[in-house]
Amino acid sequence: MTLSLAIACLALAVWIYLLLFRGWFWLARGGDNKDKLKSPEVWPSVTAVIPARDEAEMLPKSLDSLLTQAYPGEFSLVLVDDQSGDGTAAAARRIAANAECEIAILSGQPLPVGWTGKVWAMHQGIARAEDGGKGPDYLLLTDADIVYSPGAVSGLVTRAKAQGLVLTSVMAKLNCESLAERALIPAFVFFFQMLYPFSWVNRSTSRTAAAAGGCMLVERRALEQAGGIGKIRGALIDDCALAALLKKQGPIWLGLSENVRSLRPYPGIDGIRRMVARSAYAQLNYSPLLLAATVAGMALTFLAPPVLAIFGGYPANLVGWAAWALMALAYLPILRLYRVSPLWAVALPLIAALYVAFTLDSAYQHWRGKGGLWKGRSQALAAKR
Repeated sequence: MTLSLAIACLALAVWIYLLLFRGWFWLARGGDNKDKLKSPEVWPSVTAVIPARDEAEMLPKSLDSLLTQAYPGEFSLVLVDDQSGDGTAAAARRIAANAECEIAILSGQPLPVGWTGKVWAMHQGIARAEDGGKGPDYLLLTDADIVYSPGAVSGLVTRAKAQGLVLTSVMAKLNCESLAERALIPAFVFFFQMLYPFSWVNRSTSRTAAAAGGCMLVERRALEQAGGIGKIRGALIDDCALAALLKKQGPIWLGLSENVRSLRPYPGIDGIRRMVARSAYAQLNYSPLLLAATVAGMALTFLAPPVLAIFGGYPANLVGWAAWALMALAYLPILRLYRVSPLWAVALPLIAALYVAFTLDSAYQHWRGKGGLWKGRSQALAAKR
């Protein structure tokens, strides 16, 4: 067997494994349909905790969507202005002026040693929600760029109560309008599901744990029993760290959603690069060996099939075509979910190559002391001080 044929067969074997034996992640299932779930007889209290750093532009839609939730139980909000420079707190006060539900707007304190910015802001918000002794039954940890449909919170609570979940999270539907977004955003979700198959996350017997940080409904007592949010104080990928922490306390659930959406626009490739580079190297535990293995694995899985299909000799080219066809097939469901042309499936090798470049850039930014850069704050560096 020639080297090219061996590589082609290995790539084909990888795609057979991914399609049949990795939790069927590529089918993009796990939606937030709650029709078959029984609503709670008594609706628990919920407090939404919103860390916000320079989010004045997002708040008119995102904060208003929470203030107008059709939630039958007690519902309140705590917004933590994480030392913004764009008038975030003032914008929040204007929006909340006529709100019917309770909302507290806090000025965030300086970032302490060993904490990442978002986790520190969440810690302050949770402390405010628990002020007075009796905290809420659930905490909705949500980003300031997330907008909720009117019944989204009640849907999250319905699932949490019906299934006895300590963490209920949905991956917000990301913005997908610009050319860069159509090219790269569905792949971001695809790669995330490939790394953390939702069916494995949702299985109590599986060690796989993950969450989507934009929307996480947490049972407060379970978080308290786990040691509080401070247990993940230095985590750059705070959502998955929180999921791993809470899965030791009870079942967790992660799904996709049409009722929870991100407002964050990515008009160009550079914005998506920065989003990925902020945490990609942290995902690899800042390990050069894991980085090299990841690059090699991505090259074998995504780049070898088209290269061998086009330039390889017989029969390696046929095997390359077969692997490329399975790759495109696997990508179609997420393209359908995001209402993007199926023709993008053929371009997945090129898209994967860009994500490899983003990951290498993440390592480069870490090595030059700018890892985890978010709105002027190098979070990876701050957490290690």
